[in-house]
Amino acid sequence: MNQILFNGKNNNINTSVTPNNNNLYKAIFLFSTFLLFISIIFLFIKLYRNSINEQISQKLNSSYSVSTLYSENVSLENTSSTSEPFVIGIIKIDKINVNYSILSVSNNKLLDISVCRFAGPMPNEIGNLCIAGHNYVDYKFFSRLNELNINDEITIFDLSGNSKNYYVYKKYEILPTDTSCTSQETNNLRIITLITCNNVNGKRLVIQAKETS
Repeated sequence: MNQILFNGKNNNINTSVTPNNNNLYKAIFLFSTFLLFISIIFLFIKLYRNSINEQISQKLNSSYSVSTLYSENVSLENTSSTSEPFVIGIIKIDKINVNYSILSVSNNKLLDISVCRFAGPMPNEIGNLCIAGHNYVDYKFFSRLNELNINDEITIFDLSGNSKNYYVYKKYEILPTDTSCTSQETNNLRIITLITCNNVNGKRLVIQAKETS
């Protein structure tokens, strides 16, 4: 029978952790904890800012009724000579709980406040009204746009107080440099194009809807 013989001086295995290794583990643990703490802080800051932007957008809806906007008789030409944003209509999508004021122009500051007209005519006019909105995940704007399907309904309120219903007929993604979805060749139809970011792959999600007779 085979036997394993141990020298009496070596038969005890030393499993103790040296002071150097112990200090290294502590340093790694403290550094990891610090990184986690910083990440949590940044996450809460981002969520807080998104929540504030959502509240501002909702205040726009409550402060500016469509009838009030119409009575002010603000023309599109005036927007090019002023840096002040104004509301040109409202977009409402019951399926995904969207109800936002549409701002007349699109820039980084205004996109933080609400959805914005990116291209095209005024709401409910002939042409392709392109509306851009940030994807704020659960803090809304266009975060749930991906849940829309063909034939889902989108309602647009214009400055005259009228509303028109549009029905989704296209859903696809594009590269950020692709602006083909803003084309105004609509064969005299009223079309709505909604654009938002896909936060996973960096592309743009496009939803197109048209008025039906």
